[in-house]
Amino acid sequence: MTSLSQFIPPLVILVLLLLAAAWSTWLERRILGLWQDRLGPNRVGPFGLLQVVADMIKIFTKEDWIPPFADKVVFVLAPMILMISMLLGFAIIPFAPDIQIASFDNALLFVLALSSISVYSVMLAGFSSNSKYALLGALRTAAQMLSYEVFMGLALMGIVVLSGSFSLNEIVAAQEEQWFILSQPLGFVLFLIAGVAESHRAPFDLPEAETEIVAGFHTEYASMKFGMFFIGEYLGVIFVSAFISTLYLGGWQGPWLPPLAWFILKTSLFVLLFILLRAALPRPRYDQLMRFGWSVLLPLALVNLLLSALWQLSVGH
Repeated sequence: MTSLSQFIPPLVILVLLLLAAAWSTWLERRILGLWQDRLGPNRVGPFGLLQVVADMIKIFTKEDWIPPFADKVVFVLAPMILMISMLLGFAIIPFAPDIQIASFDNALLFVLALSSISVYSVMLAGFSSNSKYALLGALRTAAQMLSYEVFMGLALMGIVVLSGSFSLNEIVAAQEEQWFILSQPLGFVLFLIAGVAESHRAPFDLPEAETEIVAGFHTEYASMKFGMFFIGEYLGVIFVSAFISTLYLGGWQGPWLPPLAWFILKTSLFVLLFILLRAALPRPRYDQLMRFGWSVLLPLALVNLLLSALWQLSVGH
């Protein structure tokens, strides 16, 4: 009985995360409609809330087609890898002082490892599809995600220097008096940009640029396999938002409200920021995206790490 009860909290968190990712699709379309002065989903259910259910029924009932020219085993495994890597990331997030699936000292390294694994999903999807459009999207993804992982990791090192730990719980505890967004403003901006690029959301959605490569790496996907990529993207948005809230906004810390309420509020603000970026910014060219990363973000990330180390040395002495 005890062993069974240990599985209940993770299952509840898993279900809630999948529901949140699904309804994020409705939230994005409604907010984009509001900001762009047009109507979003408003026909199915009150305020269009049941549009998500309609979309799920459509995806479930579509033909589960696998191209005859594809590598079938890899083609099927690719979206599963993305979903699993995204969901595993939430296991180490401290939602509240007593709400966390797993806690260990090297949590930041675990997140970076999962980010690297998610690259394999998109690459394998593009290569196994045996399609030139999917292949081009996969090549773009490999270069983009591997490049921006470097800047993401360097931005995180500033927090490691100040907190003296790779543990998310200790990083949250170190922000009891002051959030790291105040002492690491440059690192925060760098990590936010890298997070948008890692989740390949607009304006950094070059791996899926519809005007250039149809739909990128998932051009040949349909039915639930396409749905897994789609929901995996929104899980990535929620995860990056939750991760930024934990690293730079004190996680669940805050006055008056319960800790979980603070965490949800902070995470929701960053989800809205992701949506605003999609509504406001144009998509750059791919060469501009890569040049911006290596020519601008890399030097700034190194400067941020140097300044963090100098500050810590001066305070320590």
